[in-house]
Amino acid sequence: MPSREDVYYYGAGPAPLPTPVLEEASKVILNYNDSGMGIAEISHRSADANAILAKAQSGLRQLLDIPESDGPDGYQILFLHGGGSGEFSAVVYNMVSVWIAKQLKAVGGDETKLAEVVQQKLKMDYLVTGSWSLKASQEAARLVGGEHVNIVTDARKHRDGKFGLVPDKSTWNVTSDNDSCTFTYYCDNETVDGVEFPSPPSGHNLVADMSSNFLSRAVDVKKHAVIFGGAQKNVGTTGITIAIIKNEFLPPHAEYADPKVLRKLGLPSGPIVLDWPTIAKNNSLYNTLPIFDVWIAGQVMERLLAMHPASGGARIAGQENESNQKAHLLYSALDNNPTVYSVVPDKTARSRMNICFRIKGGDADAEKAFLKGAEAKGLLGLKGHRSVGGIRCSNYNAVPIAAAEKLAAYLQDFAKA
Repeated sequence: MPSREDVYYYGAGPAPLPTPVLEEASKVILNYNDSGMGIAEISHRSADANAILAKAQSGLRQLLDIPESDGPDGYQILFLHGGGSGEFSAVVYNMVSVWIAKQLKAVGGDETKLAEVVQQKLKMDYLVTGSWSLKASQEAARLVGGEHVNIVTDARKHRDGKFGLVPDKSTWNVTSDNDSCTFTYYCDNETVDGVEFPSPPSGHNLVADMSSNFLSRAVDVKKHAVIFGGAQKNVGTTGITIAIIKNEFLPPHAEYADPKVLRKLGLPSGPIVLDWPTIAKNNSLYNTLPIFDVWIAGQVMERLLAMHPASGGARIAGQENESNQKAHLLYSALDNNPTVYSVVPDKTARSRMNICFRIKGGDADAEKAFLKGAEAKGLLGLKGHRSVGGIRCSNYNAVPIAAAEKLAAYLQDFAKA
């Protein structure tokens, strides 16, 4: 039976965690802070739990330079349930509610006029560059109606029906009226298709799903209304979702529509566990938060802060350099053997986190042989997503440079065999 030291895991999520974090977790799961109780047993409203939550929030603020202010330009950090898919819905529920409240005020409280405004103006802009942004746009259409969803770009229309690039901005169909555009949504990194935005797009009230490249590079939080991500790729374990929300979209700086008004308009009022004002008001403790998962995230952030001390700019810059180095090793090995390997996405949008490629044009036997040989060397989790096949190397933060070096060497050896 192989030991942890014998294998490197490249699964797309849940992803590997730093071994020192798991070693400490094995202790606190039995006895946290010399309390005689395991961390999974302590109350989410206890002093210990609040300290764990505060530590995780502080670590994230330091790593991403998140503005901390009570004014409209500050940001709240929320820990929620439901994963990234839950936030597909939450973004619509909350941002549309804020937009409706603004429009109602603009028409002097006249609900008849408001209904006309909603039918004529309500738009949500979606950049569809892969499977996850597609699902998010479909959820918006399911909740509010497809007539209110504006597909700014669909990358499949620019690549023979398949995802694999971020289309040139000159081809985008953006909602030109900011008063109509509720938000602009994009998925920064598409795990299934291996596509990553080289830099954030521009857009009104920008919303980003960063589930799979969270804390892998610096990001200008101030350009965004909302950033969210499931923790299970780069931050921690399955069970929590992190949302960074600009105060401008939370009370007291924003009003939310009365659920009665939404019902009259035929629009949904979301479940309370996805209601950002409720979660923010209760410091993410409206309902029982999985404190052990928050502790794991806090430990991962503490480790990143210790590994990459401040040297001007964002604290996460050190991890960004490491992520780039690992990706360069792997893409170089693939590009050096073009008769054997073909990288799936366009070179302009290659993901550093999810490196997707085919072997000999998608030859099933060759890909099976590659996976079998990789497993024999302790290189695990390399099978592509079930919907697209192929090979996928998920190059998340806890995957060390040594792992990338070993996989790059195997890529070279397999190509020569």
